Amino acid sequence: MTVITEPIPTVPAPPDGAERLYDTLDLPLDPNLPTGPIAEQWEQRRFEMKLVNPANRRRHSIIIVGSGLAGGAAAATLGEAGYNVQCFCYQDSPRRAHSIAAQGGINAAKNYRNDGDSVFRLFYDTVKGGDFRSRESNVYRLAELSANIIDQCVAAGVPFAREYGGLLDTRSFGGAQVSRTFYARGQTGQQLLLGVYQALERQIGAGTVTMYPRHEMLELVLVDHVARGIITRDMVTGEIEAHAADVVLLCTGGYSNVFYLSTNARGCNATAIWRAHKQGAAFANPCYTQIHPTCIPQSGDYQSKLTLMSESLRNDGRVWVPSREGDSRSPDSIPEDERDYYLERKYPSFGNLAPRDIASRAAKEVCDDGRGVGPGGRGVFLDFSDAIGRLGIETIRERYGNLFEMYERITGEDPYTAPMRIYPAPHYTMGGLWVDYNLQSTITGLFVGGEANYSDHGANRLGASALMQGLADGYFVLPATIPDYLASARPAHIDVTHPAFQEAKQAVAERINKLLSMKGERTVESIYRELGTLMWNNAGMARSDASLREALERIPSLRDEFWTNVRVTGDNEEINQSLERAGRVSDFLELAELLCIDALQRTESCGAHFRVESQTEDGEALRDDENFAYVAAWQYGGEGKRPILRKEPLEFDNVHLAVRSYK
Repeated sequence: MTVITEPIPTVPAPPDGAERLYDTLDLPLDPNLPTGPIAEQWEQRRFEMKLVNPANRRRHSIIIVGSGLAGGAAAATLGEAGYNVQCFCYQDSPRRAHSIAAQGGINAAKNYRNDGDSVFRLFYDTVKGGDFRSRESNVYRLAELSANIIDQCVAAGVPFAREYGGLLDTRSFGGAQVSRTFYARGQTGQQLLLGVYQALERQIGAGTVTMYPRHEMLELVLVDHVARGIITRDMVTGEIEAHAADVVLLCTGGYSNVFYLSTNARGCNATAIWRAHKQGAAFANPCYTQIHPTCIPQSGDYQSKLTLMSESLRNDGRVWVPSREGDSRSPDSIPEDERDYYLERKYPSFGNLAPRDIASRAAKEVCDDGRGVGPGGRGVFLDFSDAIGRLGIETIRERYGNLFEMYERITGEDPYTAPMRIYPAPHYTMGGLWVDYNLQSTITGLFVGGEANYSDHGANRLGASALMQGLADGYFVLPATIPDYLASARPAHIDVTHPAFQEAKQAVAERINKLLSMKGERTVESIYRELGTLMWNNAGMARSDASLREALERIPSLRDEFWTNVRVTGDNEEINQSLERAGRVSDFLELAELLCIDALQRTESCGAHFRVESQTEDGEALRDDENFAYVAAWQYGGEGKRPILRKEPLEFDNVHLAVRSYK
């Protein structure tokens, strides 16, 4: 793998056009791909990997940041194998990782329904769903491992839904014409995480995993350009701590909270991956941010997050708006011939289960036409009346009862008697730290799993594939690739007395002191909300040259406002959420700029990245494969300097490039 061990020389950028905002570097990224037929690559790579003798494993230490499905599964599996694992999370318990919020299900190519599913079909659907902007080898491995994931979870006691005969039940999700999504009502993420948590707690009890809850990673430590540890802040006492290991693994989730209002938990942040990026880890495709079509619409300016309604609801719910602009009648007063079931009309092959990016843009389109419903006209109906009449209310309650209850508690409306109102919202991020086939970043010894890496979903993630990727990485991929690294690199012993750790601790302390010393007139929250509004309006569901340039003009001034006119209250030596939020927002203010630069230079539309200048006559995304069939991997150029673009060309030998159509 190509690893940068020297400062990257900057290359003068052309004075005009989008490229003036960044430099380019013709230094190829080596994805470290296996050779041979794609169906044999993972097994061949596993055979070629070096192993660590069981008696030697306890001599190796591994730091894992994040305890969700990817991080928790990796910690449990590596601990079970005999390695010394240190696992960190900012929550008070691994059970509160954001993976718990996933609702609808997890994909796997089991073909229990005998409806034509296969590993190759799941592979094909995922590449197509990502609009041909993902790496084939990684995606095939994901599809191949999917069946093993279900077996692993069942063995761990995950209570998947079952049919009358006892077989595991499945349902459909967007972007697929087969029923491959395994589920546990509307709490699939919660049940999967509890399975991981039990395995993790077993290893904590056995002494192979040391858990550090309420610890936030604030810096990655490099020794001779190799990842050897992290600096954390104890969120209860404020103590700045150094932790050393032979390898570091980041499984810290995505960055959708850059939009302020998103379906992510309030605590979700990008600090860990952003700190790694500033130490040399390439950040891939930051502009690939997914908007979920099935969220409860915003009800007021007081909100700090949005609530997801599972995509699984679109199995039985029909999406529609009034045919006539400005029709404010109650839904039960609007006859069938005056309703526009627009997804069924526009995408008859997939209907209400069109992929998320397409369904989201379609919802925005009808609302922009003045046919939206609810306050402000920013909503569409998700109607279960047909399904209730066909299947009975008890069947619908059995499938979606907890989701219906959640909707009623939030809105005060009964979805059994009136349609839900939904509208798109930021949800998942396909971009993340660049990794090779072994999930190692451009920093030697730094591995990245789950949503924190970019590797599997291209420009759009299909529903129910996030849980699949997190568990594939955690249970199967990383427990094979990290030992191979340890056996090959043979890292020398290093402890926290090394000067690199002391320098990093000092840098973190200085940054914290700088934040606490700010006694301006604005709250961190006001800056954060302003940034999120700007990002949603200018770089949300649709982006244009003008909107992105406007954002890039305003973000630096907003960042300056943050560092000169924000007030951070409290002290370090205590629980201080104001300080925590300030650090995270300062990172979002930097990441937002890179996201907009990436979106500006990618003048095509693909998946969730929709440039209004690049669309077909009927408003669909128009790709430019000749110029943009690559992964955009951004290197940090230095404080106050332009980011540096490197490219990994994408090749499609098994799923040939084609117009992505769901009609």
